[in-house]
This record gives sequence, C-alpha cells and structure tokens, in this order.
Amino acid sequence: MAAHADRTLAAPFTLGGLTLRNRLVATAHATAAVDDGAPAETDAAYWRRLARGGPGMVITGGTAVAPESTLPQRYLTEAWRPEIKDAVRRRADAIAEGGAVAIAQLVHLGRETLGAGTYYPPVSAAAVRSPREATAPHPLSTEEVRRVVDAFRVSAANSVDAGFHGIELHAGHGYLLAQFLSRATNTRDDVYGDRIALLTEVIDAIRAEIGQLPLGVRVSVEPDEDSGLDLDGLTELLPHLYRAAPFSYVNVTTGVRNTYVPGMATTRPPLLSAVSRLRAAVEAPLLVSQGFRSVPDIRRALEEGADLVGMARPFMADPDFARKALAGDERSIRPCTGCNEGCRTFEPTGSCSVNPALAPPGATARPAVPLLLGRHGVRGGGDPVAVVGAGPAGMECALTLAGTGARVTVFDGAPEPGGQTRLAGRAAHRSGWLKLIDFQHAQLADLGVKVNLGTAPTPAELAAYPHVVLATGAQEAPVPVPGELPTLTTTDFLDRCAALVPSAPRIAVLDDGFGWWQGISAVESALAAGAREVTLVTPGAGFAAGLSAENRTQLMLRLTGAPVRVLALTTVTATTAEGLRLRNVLDGRESSLAADLLTTVGERLPRRPDFTSSDGQTVHAIGDCVVPRRVAHAVAEGRAAAEAVAGAAR
Repeated sequence: MAAHADRTLAAPFTLGGLTLRNRLVATAHATAAVDDGAPAETDAAYWRRLARGGPGMVITGGTAVAPESTLPQRYLTEAWRPEIKDAVRRRADAIAEGGAVAIAQLVHLGRETLGAGTYYPPVSAAAVRSPREATAPHPLSTEEVRRVVDAFRVSAANSVDAGFHGIELHAGHGYLLAQFLSRATNTRDDVYGDRIALLTEVIDAIRAEIGQLPLGVRVSVEPDEDSGLDLDGLTELLPHLYRAAPFSYVNVTTGVRNTYVPGMATTRPPLLSAVSRLRAAVEAPLLVSQGFRSVPDIRRALEEGADLVGMARPFMADPDFARKALAGDERSIRPCTGCNEGCRTFEPTGSCSVNPALAPPGATARPAVPLLLGRHGVRGGGDPVAVVGAGPAGMECALTLAGTGARVTVFDGAPEPGGQTRLAGRAAHRSGWLKLIDFQHAQLADLGVKVNLGTAPTPAELAAYPHVVLATGAQEAPVPVPGELPTLTTTDFLDRCAALVPSAPRIAVLDDGFGWWQGISAVESALAAGAREVTLVTPGAGFAAGLSAENRTQLMLRLTGAPVRVLALTTVTATTAEGLRLRNVLDGRESSLAADLLTTVGERLPRRPDFTSSDGQTVHAIGDCVVPRRVAHAVAEGRAAAEAVAGAAR
C-alpha cells in the first residue's frame, strides 16, 4: 500500500520569529553522554542523527542551572559554566545541521534529588518534604531566590551564546519552579508567596538577555495531593502567568518524578482528551506531550487545538520517526514499547531496548556478540540463511539480513511469532511488547521474508543452509513444591490465566526473590481475570525490587486498593488441598495461607536444539538460547548475528 504524506503534521509553524518545518517536536530528554558537566563528543552525534530524522524542533534536557542541582556522576549539563560553551555549541550546531530548531531546556531540581546522593542540600520554596525524599528541603531565603533567578538568566545567556535558538523553562514535574507554582509546596509569606512571582522574574530576566528568541515554559498536570496543580489548577494559573510574563509557547505534560515517564500500562496520551480545554486556557502556542506514539493520536491533538505535539522515547526507538510519520509510512516506524528500561538507566548512557543502534560512547551499536557454535568452511556470497526462532532475536536477525539482500527463511514451531515475548505482552498492562513483535513480523512480510510457523525444522532441512542462526529462546523450569494444590509455572499460568482464575479465585504467586516482571505479571493478570485475592510470597526483602523506580512507582499506584498482599522474606515449603505452608527465611517460623492455586517463578533455562554444523556451514546462537536475559539483549544480538553472517558471506 502506498504511503501518503500527512499534511496536518507537515504544516510549518512560526515560533518567536523562527519557522519550524513541521508540527513534531522532540521534547526534552538526555542520553547522559556528558563528562564532568560538559556534553561529550558522542552527545552531538546523537542529536545530529535525531534532527536529521525530521522533527521541526528539538528540545534538549538534563541541563541544570546551579550546582545544587548537579549529581555526583556529573551527567547533567551544567549550563551556568561559561567554560563548557564549546561543548554545548557542538550540541546546538548538530541540531541545526539536521534542520531543526534547537531549544535548551533549563531546570533547577529544587527538593528533588532524582534518588541520587548529592553534594548539596535540596532546596525549595518551603520546608515541605517531597513524597520521594526522606528529608524536608532547605527553604530558600528571599536573597537565595533572587540568586536562583540569576542562575536561570546566566544559563540561558550561555546556552544562546553557544548557538541554541531558544530556551524552555522546566516548571513542571515537581521541580523547583513548579514547587513555587504549587499551593502544596509554596507556603511563603514574602513576595515569592505569590505563586507566579519567581517564574515571572525568571522570564523577564531571560527576555532581557535573549530578546525575542523563543522562550517556552513546560508545566505539568500533577497529582493534586503532590503539587496542587491538577488540570483545574493549571488552566486557572496559566492565563495569569501569560499576562504577567508572556512566553513564546507552553509545553504541557503530566506527572512528577517516577510517574512522568509512563510505562506500558499507559496506552493512550494522558492529555489527549484535555487538549481543547488547554487550548481555551492559554493564548500562547500550545505544545502537548507525553505518551504520543501514533500518528492518529498526534493528528487528533492538532485537530483539537494543539499547535505542536511532542515526544521523546519514540525518537530514541526510531530517530526517523518524524520523517516516516510525515510521509504516511507509520508501518515502518520502530515502536517505543514504553518498557522504561534502557532509556531510564543511564548505565553508562541512555539506551533503548528496541533500538540496538543507540550505542554507548565509543561504539557504533549496542555491544553484542552472537555465540559461534560451529564453522566448517564458508561458501560464497548470496548464501541462504535459516533463522530458527521467530522471537525478537530471530526476527531482528532476519530483518537485518533481508535489508542486505540476503535470502532468509525463518522457522518457528509455534503458531504465532514472538516466542516468550508474545506471552509477556499478553499479560495485564504489558501489551507494549506486542508492538515490537508485530512491527518485526510486518516488516519481514514487507521484505518478502518467508516465516514458517507451526512446524519446527528438521536437522535435514537445516543442513541445506550454509548459515544457521539459532534463536530458540528459553523455557521456565518448574519449582519443585511438594503437595496437593494445583501448581503452575508463570509461563503456564499467564497462558491459561483467564480460564483458571474463575474456578480458583485465591491466587498465590511464589516469586524467585529477584522481583522482576514474571511474578508481577502473574499478580496483575490474576487481578485482571477477576481474582478475589492475590498473595505474592517472596524470599526477597521487598516487592518488585527488580523494576526501575518509574515502573515500580506506577505499579504501586495501579495496585492501590486491590486485594493484594505481599509476604516478604518468606518461602513456600509445601502445599495442601487448602493452601500453602510457609516459612520465614530469617527466623524459620512457619505459617499457612489459604489459596486455590500456586504459580511459581522458576529459573529460565536456555532452550537450544541439539544441532551440529555440517561441512560448509556456520551456526550462531543468539538471545535467550545463549543465556536468558532481556529483550534489549535479544534485539542487539539478532542484529549482530546478521552482521556476522553477512560478513562471512562477503
């Protein structure tokens, strides 16, 4: 089917005297490719690649305005320092070279430490403790607030001097400017007790430095009990702020730390239904962001009154997102799954589970080495390749090979592609993984790659291929729990959950102590199927300990009020017809628990066929059939195996 250009998204837009080539914005994010507070050489390469992908405007994040907002690792850009201008200029020039308007977002974290140890005390409008911090912040004096104003002014001037086309002030997500805007945190009785006073002064001070260049303000609809800036409060506040200190645009998002990067459970843009209301509340150009991943949602936001629509993680998953969306080729966009794994770890820099081309410093791709099982001579170029396994690893390998013109055939004994990832994507609130599987499968079809499902290849069939890549995944081992109660692995439970729970409404989940998604998905899927009571038993010290801070926080919000309890530092020793026998792993005390069914998180073991390479044949293994790990490893090894095979053929 031919793709057609989307004129709604492609319309130019004028902002502060500058023309944006379209309505798509890469909103603030950062890769942490920063050395001692200065952007590294590889940082510019990331932004150049993103800008060449077609967004009209690129906003860079992670840019602090004062020492008290830095972290010991120094991976936030320290904008107040004039000596780093050359490094910042590389970033701004890279964006401009890619054809996008370059905006630097400036932030003061205030009472939020991002969960990191800091050298300086957290500060805020008042000594009101953040729900995410153990102690209350130091309340800024009137003179200290004025120094904050100057810190923003200096940082903005430095950024524009370094080549940025404009500035965005981060007054959302519960950071310092938002703390002054909020009734919940601003309890002052001086001039800055007027909630818009600080932001007004900051805007005026920066205007005096940068003239009429774009100066935007990012705000967020946040939980009322946290900030007092719900949608009602925000739509009431914005007109007052705009009249007091006109800004070039307003960027509206949602959430606070640990919720503003929504996980897979958020399947639609949170602000999509509020766009028309936001449009009516403010005269400035309106940029709406967060959770936008599909062209229909973007188009609807523009039709409802947004002038611009912003995204961050979709550009990390596919830097050509804008170009493909504008061309009407949404089918070829590599999808962001919302997994919040690589993009939120910064180890050592930000990455993306589905995009193996997003590499750490010094690498051209995410490091990955397929396991070479056998090589007995190599035939000439153009050799056909058999990929055994249609999960993320196998399909990524086949996609990469097909892109080089190689003849590829994919085999999988299952009736559907995806392997264990498809099962994981069917769990409650985890459907993001299905986007990746469906994308890979559709791309293989578009490239004419034959995918044989439902029949595993025989050794004789594979012997005909000079190159074989094994991507056969892993399988979950049963946990030996003696007794009478029905007991299933989480693999079997998730596959049959909807049918099992109605007749077994009291579900127990025995975790392995690592707190990863297998046990969590069993809990949430049991609840979604109507379980009356779900108990997670774990020998570990806590609940969901293996998840990222964002994923764990959002999980806890979903489970609030649900019939779930957690028994930590506990294991199951046996079952009876009525339930479980439990033992505390520290003091050895025994207890019992009524339950109708037990599902256990077992070790995932490689599932590799007994296959030996023959003369003139190379065999590689990739993904979980080497060592069970995560989707990021599977995708990266799939691409690396394809490159190894293509290199051998050459």
